[in-house]
Amino acid sequence: MATRLSEYLVFVDESGSPSMGNIDPEYPLFVLAFLIVKKADYVSTVTPAIQQFKFKHFGHDQIILHEREIRRDSGSFSFLKNPVLKQSFLDELTDIIKDLPFHLVCVVINKDEHKKQYVNPANPYHLGLEFGLERVKAFLIQEGEWMDTDSSRAIVNPSLHIIVEKRGNAEDNELELEFRRICDGENYSREKLNFEIIFADKKSNSVGLQIADLVARPVGVSILKPTQSNRAVEVLKHKLLKRGGKVEGWGLKRFP
Repeated sequence: MATRLSEYLVFVDESGSPSMGNIDPEYPLFVLAFLIVKKADYVSTVTPAIQQFKFKHFGHDQIILHEREIRRDSGSFSFLKNPVLKQSFLDELTDIIKDLPFHLVCVVINKDEHKKQYVNPANPYHLGLEFGLERVKAFLIQEGEWMDTDSSRAIVNPSLHIIVEKRGNAEDNELELEFRRICDGENYSREKLNFEIIFADKKSNSVGLQIADLVARPVGVSILKPTQSNRAVEVLKHKLLKRGGKVEGWGLKRFP
């Protein structure tokens, strides 16, 4: 029998370093963003909207929207050194993201607090992955695509692809082992998860990964500076998953 496939895709990208050594005092966070999107919407709406934005500003769609380069006005984004142009560019991009049909889970790990609380703190990327995958599973159940599984019912839920960016052979191998461990039942609900990890090359120009990259840091900054006005964050708050009307602990998971 052919494997049933989920109607959804999940793209994962991070902000900040997962390293627990030399923690940046300006940004002591590690944020892992999980962008959940229906494949039909990804093909018909999400990808064309980002491509049109690229055509308008660059004349082609081979540019990769990278949050760090945009923030620093570097590389292909050096024209953003003009503050008026930059504000217009960011406002337009924010408006596009606001209208795109996707859901968001963000795991925010404060590495300073994590280090204080645990003698041997776990790898922030691995922690974020476990917290995020648990919430993706709960979302699929909430949407009616997945059913809760237990030992008394032989249920095979549709297979879901989780797309992450390659970081290097050693890191990728370690991440894949951690991913398999979580999916084999070493998770909060002790259930096997029918997820498959896909490693995408940095140059693959994946629209989903670019959006995940764009949204991760603004969420982190909003945690560090909750009083700072940030239109991008206001837009993203409406994308974060909710349970019982609440985002905290669900679409936004903080640790510790």
